[in-house]
Amino acid sequence: MRVQQRPIRAMSMWVRRQPPKVKAFLGVVSGMAALVLLRFIVNDHDNLFVAAEAVHSIGISVLIYKLIKEKTCAGLSLKSQELTAIFLAVRLYCSFVMEYDIHTLLDLATLATTLWVIYMIRFKLKSSYMEDKDNFALYYVLVPCAALALFIHPSTSHNLVNRIFWAFCVYLEAVSVLPQLRVMQNTKIVEPFTAHYVFALGVARFLSCAHWVLQVLDSRGHLLVALGYGLWPSMVLISEIVQTFILADFCYYYIKSVFGGQLVLRLPSGVV
Repeated sequence: MRVQQRPIRAMSMWVRRQPPKVKAFLGVVSGMAALVLLRFIVNDHDNLFVAAEAVHSIGISVLIYKLIKEKTCAGLSLKSQELTAIFLAVRLYCSFVMEYDIHTLLDLATLATTLWVIYMIRFKLKSSYMEDKDNFALYYVLVPCAALALFIHPSTSHNLVNRIFWAFCVYLEAVSVLPQLRVMQNTKIVEPFTAHYVFALGVARFLSCAHWVLQVLDSRGHLLVALGYGLWPSMVLISEIVQTFILADFCYYYIKSVFGGQLVLRLPSGVV
């Protein structure tokens, strides 16, 4: 086992010694390589979106297990869960009035579990909630997302208010994990279940981003035209990419920790 870990550890040490620009370049190259691999492995790229939903569900299951079995919410961000509930509620409203489909039911189930998590943190497990560490101001993301949605939203035939709401939930979803990352950065130590949950979010976001990027490539750009005109189609893709890159740094340290045999993830300064 030690012999197998040496190349991985050596590669990890080499990456850590590189300047930020080189790390960013390596991250982009790795992401592009993964997209190319997925394009040839997965025949129906719609399956990537289903896979993203499945991985997200696994992450939520891990979170539920932590709250029920461990009876602690230490390391979890209540504010991230509240942001998640907000964008899911808005997206559910838009789904009901704009395009009701199977994803509406999936969002409904996710919203129900998210509200349950919020209830557990606020009332049942309040004594273990790290309120002083969960110090990300929500207006830092709510106000910019709302302002951006007012100016850049879908150009479909739906009601203007509904189109603005839809854009708002797209933008908010992209940054909803920021309070959770702030909590982990403040504590520097992330216990296993929280780490598994956030890593699942990262994988789900990457699969969702890969779904959109590959769909655009397969349609030779026609998908962007179908989404509307103006800046909105580009903003949809940018939002997906932002979600992926926000969690990319954490996923790197998570994988490094797993291969290193560490049960507890220790984050260095500046990860978030």
